[in-house]
Amino acid sequence: MKQKKISRLFFILIISFSVFISKESEAQVFRGILIGGFNLSQVDGDETYGFHKLGANIGAGVMLPFTRKWSVTLETFLSQKGSHQDAFYVDTLPTGNILTGEYDLRMNYVEIPLLIHFTDKETVSAGVGVSYGRLIGVTEKEHGKKVESTSVNNGPYKKDDWDIIGDIKLPLYKNLKINLRYSYSLAKIRTRDFYDRNGEYLKTRDQYHNLFSIRFLWVINEKTRTLQEQKNE
Repeated sequence: MKQKKISRLFFILIISFSVFISKESEAQVFRGILIGGFNLSQVDGDETYGFHKLGANIGAGVMLPFTRKWSVTLETFLSQKGSHQDAFYVDTLPTGNILTGEYDLRMNYVEIPLLIHFTDKETVSAGVGVSYGRLIGVTEKEHGKKVESTSVNNGPYKKDDWDIIGDIKLPLYKNLKINLRYSYSLAKIRTRDFYDRNGEYLKTRDQYHNLFSIRFLWVINEKTRTLQEQKNE
């Protein structure tokens, strides 16, 4: 119930910001952003370790600069998250099943982050914010075989993902920026029981996305006036 209330509040903020953007667009205050890059991710709590899962991070955004130092950014993009571990042993069970330790999880999300940025000397920008992600696709493999029970509608992964975000943007060439971003789940995406090779219960762990992103941004209308400059005219 609490999460639903937070979701409603977040979307009210998103809608309000979008309406504000549309009103200011006639004055050419806003700046568009084209996004392309990749994620390096892992899932904390899945008993695999390392940012070994590579995924896409592609989309677009809009930025509203209040001043030359402060701005708000709203984005929408496809983000591929998950976890990966190569096979590291071979064990044949009495049932004939072969265990290898190999694991692969790919989760596709449509994400909507809202961030506030501070820009120092109109070059380096640092930002913080929150992001809502909706799961639109998932594939899970254990020991090289697809887990048929894992799906978007049937679980066991939650459809909604809430992340906290921190990022830095650095200029590369003209309107091109490089964006280094870190995000972590605010709420668990799954709770899983773990068993040994003989089927004996070991432990239960909550799981969370843990993600680094390296992205390239092309900023449109970067030299437009800020909201403060427009109102002072």
